[in-house]
Amino acid sequence: MNSLVHKTLVVQLQAGAADRCPVLAHLSYDAADPFAVTAVFSHDGRVLARWRLDREMLTEGLRRRVGVGDVRMRPVSTGMWEELCVEFLGDARPDGGRQRAVVFAWAPAVAAFLRETREAVPPGREEVRIDDFLQDVLAGG
Repeated sequence: MNSLVHKTLVVQLQAGAADRCPVLAHLSYDAADPFAVTAVFSHDGRVLARWRLDREMLTEGLRRRVGVGDVRMRPVSTGMWEELCVEFLGDARPDGGRQRAVVFAWAPAVAAFLRETREAVPPGREEVRIDDFLQDVLAGG
């Protein structure tokens, strides 16, 4: 059983009302942190953003609209493609709005990555080392 799962996808970053540009999304899962998926977005060798996402939320986002905070997901069907739309909300702008990025990923590729994470740690079998967590918190980590 592999406790680390990695997948790199080409996703589409929505730039403006309809324009999209390709960026890389490096997804990683570590059984030592069983509820989280890390997504690192890069372009031309430069890291654009790094987000920690909830594994269950990603799974649900492939089926229905989820999220009310800084990350929102929903399935999108264009007839030919099944995509996962992920909206990231960032810091406040001077005009009162918030920074926003929208990424579209090919849903079957995300689903395949999530299947691999479930092979590493099946849902309901996640273990959290509370003593280690509390030790980190008390140490200021």
